[in-house]
Amino acid sequence: MDEAKLKPAGELAKHRKAAFPNESAEYSEARERLLAEEIDFRRRMTRLAEHRQALPPGPLIEKDYRFRDAAGADLGLIDLFGDHDTLITYFWMFGPQRDRPCPMCTNWLGSVDGNAMDVKQRAALKILGRSPVARQQAFADERGWRDLDFIQTVGDDYAIDLGLLTPEGDEYPAMVIYQRDGDAVRAFYSAEMPAEAADPGQDPRTAPDIASLWNLLDLTPEGRGTDWYPKLSYDRN
Repeated sequence: MDEAKLKPAGELAKHRKAAFPNESAEYSEARERLLAEEIDFRRRMTRLAEHRQALPPGPLIEKDYRFRDAAGADLGLIDLFGDHDTLITYFWMFGPQRDRPCPMCTNWLGSVDGNAMDVKQRAALKILGRSPVARQQAFADERGWRDLDFIQTVGDDYAIDLGLLTPEGDEYPAMVIYQRDGDAVRAFYSAEMPAEAADPGQDPRTAPDIASLWNLLDLTPEGRGTDWYPKLSYDRN
């Protein structure tokens, strides 16, 4: 993004055209101010993506983590790339100690499944879990997911080393992006928002928020709320 070519956000917002008639002057003025903020936010997000993509080479993954796919094949991390140079992984909370997976992980994976075929045109996409693939896939079938590739982490070294499994058996999710470097693998990016970085009254969420659920609710008058989280099922009556 060439900053020198950008017009002031307030100037661009003046091109706004009302979508519905009968706006009050107060609403029109507030909506124009909001549009200017949205333009500024879009630009900040573009800069953030550019800065992320310009990261220097990340650390080499030297440990030989092992994985198992749906066919039962024993794989290394580099094998998960397939023909791509980039590997997107999401470690979800569905270890053998859980009767059912994490509702938040489930919600996010449901939205990703709808875009998985498109994503896999650009990068490898693997969903990692501590449970056998058959168990993960059975839940995916229950939800109607069709395009996610589930992988089992063999042993707990991967989860422990990344801080995703506590000695008490509690799990945490993780989005990690890896990059192929010849015959080696480097960590490119991982969501690293610590709990200490949370703002008052908010979860320590990443920026941008990768969950479409929250982005949609942020468009509503009520917003995402402070104490509501998705569930695995709802009463349809």
